Amino acid sequence: MRAHLMQHQYEAMQSHTDQQLLNQAAGGDTAALGLLYDRYGRLVFSVALRIVGERGSAEEITQDVFLRLWQHAERYNAERGSLMAWILTITQRRAIDELRSRRHTSQRREIELPETLPLGGSDHAQNTQLRTDLQQALSALPAAQREAIEGVFFGGLSRQDMAQRMGSPLPTINTRIRLGMEKLRALLGDDQW
Repeated sequence: MRAHLMQHQYEAMQSHTDQQLLNQAAGGDTAALGLLYDRYGRLVFSVALRIVGERGSAEEITQDVFLRLWQHAERYNAERGSLMAWILTITQRRAIDELRSRRHTSQRREIELPETLPLGGSDHAQNTQLRTDLQQALSALPAAQREAIEGVFFGGLSRQDMAQRMGSPLPTINTRIRLGMEKLRALLGDDQW
């Protein structure tokens, strides 16, 4: 019965304007935010993907855009333009930030993995090769995922510290680490993890 009632409310909300949904989302209504995502999620993802050129980064940007939309709904001013234009502006800025972050990260020297890192096997040559493979795999990750993994696993930071350092909510850091680790497993093979 409750699921039927929730479905009815969701269907009724579909006729709401963007402004009504944004107001409801700002008040904590996740169903309204979900409807905004249904309306604009693909567009946001497509624009982000076109700018950054990586699916993983585009997914993170999409998540961040809707998180910002929810957290800063009061900043939207309908007199300045449509909600879609505002969302796309946020997307473009976030994607450009991602590109700048990549550029900055690529200018840093390659991460130094500790010699004592237990990468499997007791053979020094094997460990050296695994360390090299890990560095290459890390460099293939989107900048935000790589930075989160490096900070937490090799920099000794807690996830909360990493969230503060990157200026992102803790759930976003957790998602970046999870997605990054999945990609590392795919790049390196499950047997090494």
